[in-house]
Amino acid sequence: MAVNLLNLENVTVAHGTRLLMDAVSLGVSEGDRIGVVGRNGGGKTTLLKTLVKAEDPHSGRVTHAGGLRIGLLTQDVRIDPALTAHEAILGETAEHTWAGDARVREVLDGLGLHTMGLDSPVGTMSGGERRRVALAALLVQEWDLLVLDEPTNHLDVEGVAWLAAHLKQRSPSQAHLVVTHDRWFLDEVNNTTWEVHDGVVDAYEGGYSAYVLARAERDRMASASEQKRLQLVKKELAWLRRGPPARTSKPQFRIDAANALIADEPPARDDIALQRFSAARLGKTVYELHDVSLSFGDKVLLDHVDWNLGPGDRIGVVGVNGAGKSTVLKMLVGQQEPDEGRVVVGQTVKPAYLSQEVAELDPTLRVLEAIEQVAKVVDLGGGKTIGASSLADRFGFTGNAQWTRVGDLSGGERRRLQILRLLMGEPNVILLDEPTNDLDIDTLNALEDLLDGWPGTLIVVSHDRYFLERVTTVTASLMGDGSVAALPGGVEEYLTRRRKAAPAASGTSGAKSKGGGAAAGDSRAAKKELSRVEREIAKLDKEEQKLHGELAEQASDYAAAAALDDRLRAVQTQKAELEDTWLELSDALG
Repeated sequence: MAVNLLNLENVTVAHGTRLLMDAVSLGVSEGDRIGVVGRNGGGKTTLLKTLVKAEDPHSGRVTHAGGLRIGLLTQDVRIDPALTAHEAILGETAEHTWAGDARVREVLDGLGLHTMGLDSPVGTMSGGERRRVALAALLVQEWDLLVLDEPTNHLDVEGVAWLAAHLKQRSPSQAHLVVTHDRWFLDEVNNTTWEVHDGVVDAYEGGYSAYVLARAERDRMASASEQKRLQLVKKELAWLRRGPPARTSKPQFRIDAANALIADEPPARDDIALQRFSAARLGKTVYELHDVSLSFGDKVLLDHVDWNLGPGDRIGVVGVNGAGKSTVLKMLVGQQEPDEGRVVVGQTVKPAYLSQEVAELDPTLRVLEAIEQVAKVVDLGGGKTIGASSLADRFGFTGNAQWTRVGDLSGGERRRLQILRLLMGEPNVILLDEPTNDLDIDTLNALEDLLDGWPGTLIVVSHDRYFLERVTTVTASLMGDGSVAALPGGVEEYLTRRRKAAPAASGTSGAKSKGGGAAAGDSRAAKKELSRVEREIAKLDKEEQKLHGELAEQASDYAAAAALDDRLRAVQTQKAELEDTWLELSDALG
């Protein structure tokens, strides 16, 4: 039986007149992997602070097991600026001591701290770099319970994937509690989801996918006033079921109930219709890069690149931190000139650019006034329009919140307002740089729902792979060598290429020569092997579809569903290995 680590008993916490927790009772045990979701300002961070005894409740009791070791990452990272990264992470430990510890090396490499330099003073670092240092300082130590508040902030796609893998490989007895809006991460690392709302904490078994279904069922039984929110949840559920099958392979997802709930739900968007309408608004040309080179300091970001972004394209841009993603967006909107080559912009292009910085607004303005400064009504295309007040309502500014002064908004609320103002300008090209920063999941759902029917060209830079998969159809990567690569396999293909590039970069020239000499002789064998692998993948596809059907039929029989789920996971693992082999053979054949 799992040992209980900590408990809240009838805990009540209020901030001013806002009741954030009302007689909440819950606990965390060994092996719990808990994701915490909820609206910005709903009490997620307060819940964490109360759990770790960083904030005292107004009533109730918080108890910890004797000798409990808790590692805490807060959103507000505070490290002595006089320390170096090495001192902040490893203290006075000598390099020859920690260099022999594989666990320490893995953390430093996974968070990219070797690249940044361990001798760098904390005081000279950006906020994102300081946050990575603080995260590394936690992960190199042993904890019974890790409590992480937005750990994926300032990590690139590769860093988020590494952190997920790292948390999953921790000892089964170790627990974690994670607040994040990254839905892929929530699904990947958690077996329980807590939703903080209206002073209560509701617990759901499973990760984000299971939580979406359970919340949809809860909302379906609620009053008619909840219908608007239910439609968004149903649409999100429809996306999850139509996405990668692995998302629906967990027994607790209850596939038959999910299918019944979304039986009449249309696809998230009609890409072909949107592209036709977008072409009518934009013409044939949006952005064309001709032999473009771009540098930032001594670093080459683009090296004689040709790239065409057309009407209706929905492009997700990924790459390691420092690869130049933000700089490329600035170049497209004319804030940065290329070193060489030409950037051709279509005559009808009306861009809207969301930078990572929150735009300064008159703090005395009300929220609705700030939106109506741009426009009072926005055309969504296809004869649909929406007023400023209605759009604000969809983005969480409901009722009296629309009359809140801008100066009283939180960072997340200002981010929401910034996106609202951008959309009210009726652009036909939208460029978003890390749009998910500081947004809660409900707001992300509303943004995705709005973008589903938006006819125009969309270019998104984000580390949130769920958001990228949800709103874009094409993935492009800045590979760090000055090239731009189209990735049919999306973020997963990008991570696979990065993993392969790491050993290749450290390989010897002798190994390359040996490979080159054998390449011609092995070409025929490689093609034969490629055909064999394709046949095997096709067989596994059919078996996977068959298992999904059997799982749906056996959803009410837990034992049978669990056995089928094990078989399905084995098939998916074998298929993933074969797909990696297929990519390797394809790359070898050029």
